[in-house]
Amino acid sequence: MVKIGDIELNDFPLLLAPMEDVSDPPFRALCKENGADVVYTEFISSEGLIRDAAKSVMKLDIYEKERPVGIQIFGANEESMLRSVEIVEASKPDIIDINFGCPVKKVVSKGAGAGILRDIPLMVRLTKVMAEHTKLPVTVKTRLGWDHDSIKIVEVAERLQDAGAKAISIHGRTRAQMYKGAADWRPIAEVKNNQRMHIPIFGNGDVDSPERAIEMRDEYGLDGAMIGRASIGNPWFFNQVKHFMKTGTHATPPTIKERVEAARRHLEMAIAWKGEVLGVLETRRHYTNYFKGIPHFKEYRTRMVTSNASVDVFAALADVEANWGDYEMV
Repeated sequence: MVKIGDIELNDFPLLLAPMEDVSDPPFRALCKENGADVVYTEFISSEGLIRDAAKSVMKLDIYEKERPVGIQIFGANEESMLRSVEIVEASKPDIIDINFGCPVKKVVSKGAGAGILRDIPLMVRLTKVMAEHTKLPVTVKTRLGWDHDSIKIVEVAERLQDAGAKAISIHGRTRAQMYKGAADWRPIAEVKNNQRMHIPIFGNGDVDSPERAIEMRDEYGLDGAMIGRASIGNPWFFNQVKHFMKTGTHATPPTIKERVEAARRHLEMAIAWKGEVLGVLETRRHYTNYFKGIPHFKEYRTRMVTSNASVDVFAALADVEANWGDYEMV
């Protein structure tokens, strides 16, 4: 059994990574239904929260069916981060996660996200004051280091644990790599194998098949996998991994009808949560993967990703079901 504070999880839990404009309530709901053990919100700016910025506040929305759910915040100012903890607590999440890993320039330029990897003492201090400021378990998501020459993740993880972190998720790339090259899980394994470590260590980066998840568990000895890009337009991925772990065989792919139904529900929930315009816009990135493997699909995909009206997207989905409903996915 894996525990984050007092939260008990199955052996080798699968976590939905926090992804901007992806891991919103509609998508989290689909992933939860399909086997995700823990889900995280999109990352939320601490400065945005304390200014009551509408977009930041909206990201605090969580629902009972998601639990356990973590709200992830980022920032580099101690006072702002502490004030944001109080705001986050009001939403009653199960976990507060600190983003020390986002490589995006607009975040890094403010010294937040992966930018804080250039100031490890601040990283540790923020973790400590936040852990002391709440009764909720505080977890951390980070990267191996700022660049190849500054990888000190074993020492950093120790210090984060000593500061009060209840779990650490580590992406197997540096900030300098962004998302290029292959994720290196060896340093993450070194963290896990450090005898001083007693909190869960989750691996992140390139878990794009059930076999890779097994490798992370059996060869690298990690406590669980945080899954990001492989889940986009593919909420079934979590149960596919679990099926493979249980049986050693690949699960039957979802049918066209199941894919259409998931895409339809996703869009309906997105519109209900964030309105017609954003609901249509922010589900677009999922359609390619929802229907990956269908031949001659370009016409339908173009309709889905270029229309600004949900009625047109729903019509395209209906046409997919009508024309490809009997197609057998492999």
